Amino acid sequence: MNEETEGRRPNPVDLHVGGRVRMRRKLLGVSQEQLAESLGLTFQQVQKYERGANRVSASKLYEIAKTLQVPVSFFFDGLADPMGGSEADEVGLHAERVVQEFLTTPEGIELAEVFPRIGRGKVRRQVLDLVRAMADDSVRGDAA
Repeated sequence: MNEETEGRRPNPVDLHVGGRVRMRRKLLGVSQEQLAESLGLTFQQVQKYERGANRVSASKLYEIAKTLQVPVSFFFDGLADPMGGSEADEVGLHAERVVQEFLTTPEGIELAEVFPRIGRGKVRRQVLDLVRAMADDSVRGDAA
């Protein structure tokens, strides 16, 4: 790698768009290979798009939107409106990132599908308490 590309960080918009591609793809149960094939790309190229390492051209984003059955604007949801003159709400951006990270894991998608089916609020809170305790224990275990 040369000096110009070695220290290059992905543009935040490219990261956001790539994350939205990944989230939608996973929600539909489409593999990177399947998406790549439908777009005439390699799965490595789809990986690069999803990581924000490569920018998605307008025509390719249009094809991705068509394949994943969403409007092109879906990929920009959660970003500040460039014409609005206001910055995106930090709390909203954080919440969007948390949901996006959660939904990029197979377990997250499955949990998101089944959790609302737990009818009793008390049981949902108990599940949440259990997950929090496991996460806290995991963090303490990493520090030890």
